[in-house]
Amino acid sequence: MKKNKSSKLFVKICMIVLFLLIAVMILLPFWAIFVGTFQEGSMLIRYGLNLKLDLSAANFDNWVMLFTDSGDYFTWFFNSVILTVAQVVLTLLISAFVAYGFAAYEFRFKNFFFICVLLIMSVPFEMIMLPLYVQINDMGLSDSYAAVLLPFIANAMTIFFFRQYLSGMPKEIIEAGRIDGATEYGIFFKLIMPIMKPSFAAMAILNGMNSWNNFLWPLLVLRSSDKYTLPIGLNTLITPYGNNYDLLIVGSFFSVLPILILFLFFQKYFIEGMTAGAVKG
Repeated sequence: MKKNKSSKLFVKICMIVLFLLIAVMILLPFWAIFVGTFQEGSMLIRYGLNLKLDLSAANFDNWVMLFTDSGDYFTWFFNSVILTVAQVVLTLLISAFVAYGFAAYEFRFKNFFFICVLLIMSVPFEMIMLPLYVQINDMGLSDSYAAVLLPFIANAMTIFFFRQYLSGMPKEIIEAGRIDGATEYGIFFKLIMPIMKPSFAAMAILNGMNSWNNFLWPLLVLRSSDKYTLPIGLNTLITPYGNNYDLLIVGSFFSVLPILILFLFFQKYFIEGMTAGAVKG
């Protein structure tokens, strides 16, 4: 008994040390960027990022410039906020509809269509990027937010996750709703969606992160600088004719904060949703 307790304690300590090391490795880049926000751009070019915060040489010039003389930075920031919120809401709603259909109903070729969803998950975006770009141009949607949103609102990964989450749902819930005279939409919105709250939280964070950090596709379809998202806008600060590292470093740090705050507030629901979706079905 004592030997078993000792071995369990040793494993527990090893796991704690391992996760602490992983946490440090993840947080170090954030700390390096944070330290860089208090340094001049010329110092960053000369010495690069480092982990030592020299209080004697630190200044708030970069932060002052961000909020007083940052040009289009906050236009890019709010563009990213609008697109991320729209992307998350539309993706969760449409993907939940599709997943609910797979989990709750029986219809012809159901397994075939679900296999198609799995196959889409295995196709890299780079393979369909050019055909998708041609299609967007042919539809006349180039340089619009619709071009950024439409290709991804039915997300295969989100559909798969929701379907796995709902596969363990008792079918009696649907039957009870029908007996009470609820419509199919009423059953979904009043009975199913409350059950899916943890999975919605998990997928909201993941889809929000993907949309917020999306660079390649918006870069292809957006032309006007006033429609740029934050990743594209920050990239324009680096040119062959001059690099605005002062704004780039503080803007990059500031751009991380929304997703970090979102995760910290909803991590409980994120973990609950991910673990529930992993064991059902």
